[in-house]
Amino acid sequence: MKRLEGKVCIITGAAQGIGLATALKFAREGATVVVCDVRQSAVDEAVRQCQAEGASTVGFVMDVTQRDMVDAVVAQVKERFGRIDVLVNNAGITQDARLQKMTLEQFDKVIDVNLRGVFHCAQAVADHMVAQGGGVILNASSVVGIYGNFGQTNYAATKFGVIGFTKTWSRELGPKGVRVNAVAPGFISTPILSTIPEKVIQEMEHRVPLRRLGKPEEIANVYAFLASDEASYINGAVLEVSGGMSV
Repeated sequence: MKRLEGKVCIITGAAQGIGLATALKFAREGATVVVCDVRQSAVDEAVRQCQAEGASTVGFVMDVTQRDMVDAVVAQVKERFGRIDVLVNNAGITQDARLQKMTLEQFDKVIDVNLRGVFHCAQAVADHMVAQGGGVILNASSVVGIYGNFGQTNYAATKFGVIGFTKTWSRELGPKGVRVNAVAPGFISTPILSTIPEKVIQEMEHRVPLRRLGKPEEIANVYAFLASDEASYINGAVLEVSGGMSV
């Protein structure tokens, strides 16, 4: 039997990078995959790829900062499939600048997507999961949310905040059968790095004992494990997946 057979899984930011890799991994593991992202064409392509893996898949254009959109998607998923077993809060953005140069717009935008968006999605599914007697919420933090990073005041604040969400919700929802965990990826080779110069990429690789960037699939594998019943006693954890860069 596949690891996620019969589980209905909502994944935000699922049209590229770690989100897409996670959607495809969940599809291969037998999940019903709900692809959520902000561009229709990208959502359609992600749905096509998941369906090619043999998975029951639906897609929604959803901006996690818009609570009415989030509530509408969750309601449709519940109506169509009867349950929501897993939420992967993957959607996130960066707007980097040093403290002295960061604009209020840059700060607010990242807070809105990476922190408020995670709150919106988790709150929208929580009652459904409690009512059905169980579920899993997985939040995307980052090594930046553990150690901070130059030029990422806003991003670091959100990823530290997501850890706070995870610890708190695991206490609140754990007694009701809902597990909440976070994954803290290190440097992962995704489209988010496309604007970074090659020299900087090489410096990043050198900071990792494994001497390479991670692959999106390596994060997706961890999400699949945490979403599965194999992780049934893991709650409130923050799992760093960084090739040992913090050692």
